[in-house]
Amino acid sequence: MSAQIISGKEVSAQVRERLKKDVEQMKLQDPNFRPGLVVLQVGDRDDSNLYISMKLKAAAEIGINATHKRLPKTATEEEVLHCITEVNENSSVHGLIVQLPLESIHKINTEKVTNAVAPEKDVDGLTSINAGKLSRGDLGDCFIPCTPNGCMELIRQTGVSVAGKRAVVIGRSKIVGAPMHDLLLWNHATVTTCHSRTADLPGEVGRADILVVGIGKAEMVKGEWIKKGAVVIDCGINHIPDETKASGKRVVGDVHYASAKEQAGFITPVPGGVGPMTVAMLMANTVLSAKRFLESHQPGKWNISFPTLDLQKPVPSDIVISRSCVPKPIDCLAREVGLLPDEVELYGKTKAKVQLSIIKRLQAQPDGKYVVVTGITPTPLGEGKSTTTIGLVQALGAHMKLNVVACVRQPSQGPTFGIKGGAAGGGYSQVIPMEEFNLHLTGDIHAITAANNLVAAAIDARMFHEASQSDKALYNRLVPLSGGQRKFSPIQINRLKKLGIEKTDPSTLTEEEITRFARLDMDPSSVTWHRVIDTNDRFLRKITIGQSPTEKGFTREAQFDITVASEIMAVLALTSSLEDMRQRLAKMVVATSRGGRPVTTEDLGVSGALAVLMKDAIKPNLMQTLEGTPVFIHAGPFANIAHGNSSILADKIALKLVGPEGFVVTEAGFGADIGMEKFFNIKCRYSGLRPHVVVLVATVRALKMHGGGPTVTAGMPLPKEYIEENLELLEKGCSNMRKQIENAQHFGVPVVVAVNAFKTDTEEELELVCSMAKAAGAFDAVRCSHWAEGGAGAVALGQAVQKASDASSKFKFLYDLELPITDKIRIIAQKIYGADDIELLPEAQHKVELYTKQGFSNLPICMAKTHLSLSHEADKKGVPTGFILPIRDIRASVGSGFLIPLVGTMPTIPGLPTRPCFYDIDLDPETEQVNGLF
Repeated sequence: MSAQIISGKEVSAQVRERLKKDVEQMKLQDPNFRPGLVVLQVGDRDDSNLYISMKLKAAAEIGINATHKRLPKTATEEEVLHCITEVNENSSVHGLIVQLPLESIHKINTEKVTNAVAPEKDVDGLTSINAGKLSRGDLGDCFIPCTPNGCMELIRQTGVSVAGKRAVVIGRSKIVGAPMHDLLLWNHATVTTCHSRTADLPGEVGRADILVVGIGKAEMVKGEWIKKGAVVIDCGINHIPDETKASGKRVVGDVHYASAKEQAGFITPVPGGVGPMTVAMLMANTVLSAKRFLESHQPGKWNISFPTLDLQKPVPSDIVISRSCVPKPIDCLAREVGLLPDEVELYGKTKAKVQLSIIKRLQAQPDGKYVVVTGITPTPLGEGKSTTTIGLVQALGAHMKLNVVACVRQPSQGPTFGIKGGAAGGGYSQVIPMEEFNLHLTGDIHAITAANNLVAAAIDARMFHEASQSDKALYNRLVPLSGGQRKFSPIQINRLKKLGIEKTDPSTLTEEEITRFARLDMDPSSVTWHRVIDTNDRFLRKITIGQSPTEKGFTREAQFDITVASEIMAVLALTSSLEDMRQRLAKMVVATSRGGRPVTTEDLGVSGALAVLMKDAIKPNLMQTLEGTPVFIHAGPFANIAHGNSSILADKIALKLVGPEGFVVTEAGFGADIGMEKFFNIKCRYSGLRPHVVVLVATVRALKMHGGGPTVTAGMPLPKEYIEENLELLEKGCSNMRKQIENAQHFGVPVVVAVNAFKTDTEEELELVCSMAKAAGAFDAVRCSHWAEGGAGAVALGQAVQKASDASSKFKFLYDLELPITDKIRIIAQKIYGADDIELLPEAQHKVELYTKQGFSNLPICMAKTHLSLSHEADKKGVPTGFILPIRDIRASVGSGFLIPLVGTMPTIPGLPTRPCFYDIDLDPETEQVNGLF
């Protein structure tokens, strides 16, 4: 009786159908996900091309995104290895095949090349690591070579159990024979491997219940050798002469098929047996790799370690604490929180940038809980919002074991070297290493400085050239001859369209069109764009530029701002993508023409260059807290002249990373009347995100000041009222906290008050603040000791925030954008500050009319006023009433997307004090440590 034929074509079709369903299931889990396969070929061999086309066709049928990378015959070993490294680091690729043989004119070590493939992508199963795991029996933790895997599938189709059977493998190649032996062995067969030097090969074959042949010799195994009823798997592909075929040859296996099928119980044909299974198993391994990837990279599934703090009493200086903790390598932290290697750009060992591509990868995932930390009206010393933010995330992460990311602003060099110091938190609740955090970071602020000053240079250069040239000369220089012809750049085409000129040939413009195109006609007195520097330099607040003889008398008054006050910083903080940033940068208004039209950076032709300068700055920066929780540091807009919040991009990425049960804690600058109001009305409008909880930071010290306590001056000892118990003064000052709670409630978000405790505070004082906060409508109020105890000192706060995040929230904006500019300003003044009304001074009234005419009236409002009082007068503490809020001027930040009413005089570049912080800062040349930084 003839053997039953095992059809590889039929079995492989079944496998492919199963794999197709698996891929569809993965897409249900993540609509953007698709298994990825790369086939790397060196040379252009016909047989290799045939095999590759079969693989690509099978992949397409199943739903695998397969790519054929072909290197020329001239490729060197180094080039091949570089290509493999690129694929290894590409998270969208789950399988990599190096098509053998490598056809190159150079000598290439095949073993070295195959072992360069990342084991987790080695779907051919050829690396030493996968081979080693297979030989050890770790079948669930490796990739099994495709041909042996296909053979096992064919054996399973017969229904014959492998366990306890005697198996013989002929051939010991690394691709078939050796792994086949291991597979049969770990499936509990008794295995003998035979080869060209085996004595009595027919006798060995005759004892086999299962025979697998892969020796590469045509029809070597004869039918009479085979045990009656055995399972015969023929892996051979050989060509023998056959005059009946058009090619003069035919394909046969290593087994003499005609005689063997009379003896065997089951047999594979050649062709049509093992061959189709090899491709099917390659696809199966790719799908398996993709499944493993999805399983190990589930959003919100973190495997994070938390170092234990060694708390010291008394609490050492911030820098001593920072250096006492060894930060985790930043690439390790990135892996722990679910970032992929190709989504992270390392900047040394402790900081990294995160690629925006992660937003697309995680876009289908639900967001986590969103918490904003703000404060009561502070003293000049600050009340510890940053420290509370870090303490809270350390509590939620290291102590409550929740996924949590802190999102904070990048500190400016101005306060770092001036009087305030850095913004890394403090005590046992800080971002580390604090030197890296406070000094340069990854250069984002330097990029903003460069971009901002490029615009300033372009403005003055353009006014100079327009004033000294005729229309024709100006046009000819703006559109110069190149190769005998003139050509508009893409950015000039944009300007033509803006002017309503639908022409692309420079020679076709009329004289009137040339004048309109070439002349921006900026009024020098209307220039609103200032140069910036990231240093507190009071002598740059008002300057005269153009004093050199080369400027031919074109002088004008100008000024510098500090870099973080640049509109480009606000754009960075509010942008949602690279494309959106490019558009925002283009819309920035720098001046007004003499005809009353706004002049933008796009009109100047500089917006594309700005995007180039900002292309790395747009990526959020990753660091960590003392207790190993992740921190995104990104953007640092001024909290009075701009909106004072870290970036939308960092928040969005973090919310996806933490998962639906996790938390993102972000911080708003200054008191709730400034930073929180702008967070809700500006940042949340542009982000579309809705916060779950407001954490309002209060201190006994600040509340006593609002109760009528003496003046608090930075750098001076605190008066005794602040370090001795005084419940009457404290109770009176709680009016400010009550008003700030009310301000948060205007937006419909529950408030948790965090009372940041100092060692001079008494139990009675802390209890009074908590009870009055709850009476004022706070969801909860808790005392915190995170400065001295790290996350452990903020666990009660973390628990309160977690409960509040589950409470009902009816978020709403304070005003409608379609309201007139004046009405929006009045609503903020009356509802948030407590003013009776507003007064528009003449310049502000003029700007209202101008911006309404220019079409900017529907932008949100970004009030610029002192942070030291709810009113416009810094010395008015508590809750001032009965005042009229004066609006001195209004600026337009069209690119960032808001109008800035100026309340009183608002310096946009601080000055240095008599004794700045830089007196204490120095570098140890031996250790390269930064000393004196806090």
